[in-house]
Amino acid sequence: MLEVFLRHRLGGFGLEAQFTAPGGVTALFGPSGAGKSSIVRAVAGLLRPDEGRILLGGRALLDTASGLFVRPEARRTGLMFQDARLFPHMTVRDNLLYGWRRAAVRARQDEIDRVIALLGLESLLSRLPRALSGGEKSRVALGRALLASPDILLLDEPLASLDAARKAEILPWLEKLRDEARVPILYVSHAVDEVARLADRVVLLRQGRVTAQGTVFDMLTGLHADQPPLGAVLEVTVTGRRADGLAELAFDGGVIIAATARPLGARLRLRIAAEDILVARQAPAQISANNILPVTVTALSDRGELCDVELAAGRARLVARITAASARRLELAPGMAVFAIVKSVMLDRG
Repeated sequence: MLEVFLRHRLGGFGLEAQFTAPGGVTALFGPSGAGKSSIVRAVAGLLRPDEGRILLGGRALLDTASGLFVRPEARRTGLMFQDARLFPHMTVRDNLLYGWRRAAVRARQDEIDRVIALLGLESLLSRLPRALSGGEKSRVALGRALLASPDILLLDEPLASLDAARKAEILPWLEKLRDEARVPILYVSHAVDEVARLADRVVLLRQGRVTAQGTVFDMLTGLHADQPPLGAVLEVTVTGRRADGLAELAFDGGVIIAATARPLGARLRLRIAAEDILVARQAPAQISANNILPVTVTALSDRGELCDVELAAGRARLVARITAASARRLELAPGMAVFAIVKSVMLDRG
């Protein structure tokens, strides 16, 4: 577990943040200038804050009250920035082993082989960085960070410098890393789609302050978030295959019908945009949408001409963004049973 409390002033910017990252992927999420990268630099030991305390697995890395400051090289953190920062004169193999050679506890050969296989680097080992694509460079940088035997991975906007095609290339590898890596990950991003797809927990930041923290399902779906709600983030399981080839994806609040080639029993993450959820007082008939879910209105939030309607489907939460006029016409109110009509969904394709 990572425990962070920081106070620091950089010019006119004040950072005051406190949060915990119990394991898995914790995303620091917020607009540019919110203080996300400053927090990562403080955890890595590259920024010495005015006041703070940082614990990693119960080990103190920083305690300004007692004057404790563990040097960056002794913190056992694996750090990856926006650009891969590979050594241009070294092969992929030598880049991978750079951190390993300097690690306090070196990984065994079988662990090196596991990381290389995990990130699909077997065919790249003899290449120089100039012969790699942007996505390949990112995978090598991830491998180098992992082979430093870190107690935590710090990924600071790792996809920010990649175009859409390269992001699509690297995201499945990051998902695999999330599912199979044996270390917690602190992931910095201001891109809601990345956070929704990768994170287990989210720490929302705004102007150097933590405004909320919790599971990705609550933080990105909820109406309390600083940014417009995503709509829904759901963990689903492939439970059936229909005659038309579409899959049945079960979650706590029902079943979603969607196209995926994943096998029965596979677990994956599904995302729905708030604008792709309609609300009806009665279940519609003869409609093109495949998914009509019985839900309960739990809250409404007026946003000028728009209204965000929070809906409960079992323990899952969804948010529909409709016009305020529609909300008034339907006379929506907390506790009302309605139907959520889902026009489209986004699925992890890994």
